[in-house]
Formats: sequence, C-alpha cells, structure tokens
Amino acid sequence: MVLFANILLALAKLIELASGLLTLYKYMLLANVIISWVNADPYNPLVSFVYRVTDPVLRRIRRHMPDTGMLDLSPLVAFAAIYVLQIIVFDTAYHYLLSTSMTVRVGY
Repeated sequence: MVLFANILLALAKLIELASGLLTLYKYMLLANVIISWVNADPYNPLVSFVYRVTDPVLRRIRRHMPDTGMLDLSPLVAFAAIYVLQIIVFDTAYHYLLSTSMTVRVGY
C-alpha cells in the first residue's frame, strides 16, 4: 500500500507542476497585454516568442466573443478560465490525492 500512496503523491505533485505551468502562462498573457499597450517591435525575439505562445489561445477565444472594437477582452477571459481551472480542478484534485495518499499510508 505504500507504493499506491507514493503513486498518489506523485500524481499530486504532477498536478502541482501543471498548476505552476499555468501560472507561468498567466504571466505570458500579462506580457502579451503589456506588449500590445507599448507597441513593441514585433521582430524582437522575446516579443515574437510571447505572441507565438499566447496568440493561439487568444485567437480561439476571440472567435467566440462579440466584436468590442479596439478593446480586446480575450486576455481577461483567458485569465478567468485559467483561474477556474486552477482553483476548481487542480486544487481539488491535488488536495484529494494528497489526503488519499496520507490516508492510505496511515491506514496500513
């Protein structure tokens, strides 16, 4: 049963890592917003990287949103979706796996 508990603990750590990667992606979205405000050079490698990473997600969101003119609300929707995913799915799964791991370990 210790093996099963360790597997559950490893899964909890993987979920924690995925949540951390989503936090990193939120920073990339924030960088995208700031870059769009300052009108940075699109040929800069850092700017190009930020656009390549964030634009596919933002384009999908923009397809389903009404036209708001010059105001782009797709990053807000992306932030909200990431927060919901992190709080509801990842945190719940992490705490469940962690508590189950400890219960299995203590129970045997």
